[in-house]
Amino acid sequence: MRTLTRLASLVLSAGLSLSAAQAATPTTFTLENGMEVVVLEDHRAPVVVNMVWYKVGAADEPWGKSGIAHFLEHLMFKGTDDLAAGELSATVTQNGGSDNAFTSWDYTAYFQRVAADRLPIMIEMEADRMRDLQMSQEDVATEREVVLEERNQRTDSDPGALFSEQRSAAQYLNHPYGIPIIGWRHEVEALSRDDAFDFYAKYYAPNNAILIVAGDVRPEDVKALAEEHFGPLAPTEGLAERVRPSEPPQLSERRLEFSDPRVSQPYLIRTYLAPERNPGAQETPAALALLASLLGGEGATSVLGSKLQFRDRVAIYASAFYDDVALDPSTFGLVMMPTPGTSQAEAEAALDAAIAEFLAEGINDEDFARLKMQMRAARIYEEDDIQSVARRYGAELTSGLTLADVAAWPDILDATTADQVMEAARLIFDERKAVNGWLLPDPETGAARGPITLPSEVTGEAMQ
Repeated sequence: MRTLTRLASLVLSAGLSLSAAQAATPTTFTLENGMEVVVLEDHRAPVVVNMVWYKVGAADEPWGKSGIAHFLEHLMFKGTDDLAAGELSATVTQNGGSDNAFTSWDYTAYFQRVAADRLPIMIEMEADRMRDLQMSQEDVATEREVVLEERNQRTDSDPGALFSEQRSAAQYLNHPYGIPIIGWRHEVEALSRDDAFDFYAKYYAPNNAILIVAGDVRPEDVKALAEEHFGPLAPTEGLAERVRPSEPPQLSERRLEFSDPRVSQPYLIRTYLAPERNPGAQETPAALALLASLLGGEGATSVLGSKLQFRDRVAIYASAFYDDVALDPSTFGLVMMPTPGTSQAEAEAALDAAIAEFLAEGINDEDFARLKMQMRAARIYEEDDIQSVARRYGAELTSGLTLADVAAWPDILDATTADQVMEAARLIFDERKAVNGWLLPDPETGAARGPITLPSEVTGEAMQ
């Protein structure tokens, strides 16, 4: 963190704001069929990242068809009338690039990173599979087994992942964020070709997609390519606005314990429902983002780390997390791994005391200023990676924000006061609205031997 702090100091001493240090203002336009296009110019290297983001994810799936969004992501690498199965990825590799895809609750995205002069090939192939995907019954059966094996490896064989599923289900009683992205096993086993094709035909359309091109490109060239290849594609008529079921008011604390003989280190995760960033309304999420960093940032300098790990010595790890980018209400969470010999009750009491102490004492001005410098420097550093920048724009735009909101976010963070952060903390930390979850070793066999694994919420590995 020393380098980051030094960079932050240089940023401030130079009098630069974060927004001034960002890449050039994006160029945007919309095709006649409703497809949005965003171009992020960066001519420092002859490389381009081509991304197609669909405004559909796991939270948009039909009831009883969990996992269909992620399943379709796999099927999208099968053939079209013009491309054989696997040919798209093979073509990317032959042209010296890389490609992949990922699914979240709010979006599904596909990307290629290639030399800038290979962009026309990438756009042509992405346009081809947007409306012309071919999937045989054999393709569906094969890929369904691949997805089930992925679930075996990433979820069923990982007690932390199973625990995360149970916690999400406890946090979201009515909203589909409580359903795993990869899907419940029994529902994935029943997914059919018709399920996949119906989902594809409805949501994989130009008027439900955003093309983001970042790197060594000119907007006018991207526009010409987009009009040539995506322009002729027909939109989905009557595509409804995304409206999901909302959560009922939480009137009492919820608790769960998940025991597994494979667990080597017990830990507590306490979560609260929290507001997400919305168009023109980002002030409270900005305060929550700063709160999460203050509470759970760098070890000895964070509130929870300094109190629980280094002063009271009741935790070997303590952190906080908050995902500000979501279409619907998100979660704010606290994580604590107690030291050996610290009981669950003692750990929770210590966490309660640390939060109460923070609420009573408020925020240290120097710590707050240092945190803002670090966040500003990290954002500037991120601009060196065009793929990270493109991914940030894609996630935020498909989660309901506008380009104006994306541009305003750094300045809103910078303008957030300590009082606003404390107000957000008092809003969130209501014990009646907490979900307390413990991941524990099996009570009969005890803790397993093995490395300590941090929760996916902390490591950022929730997407499939």
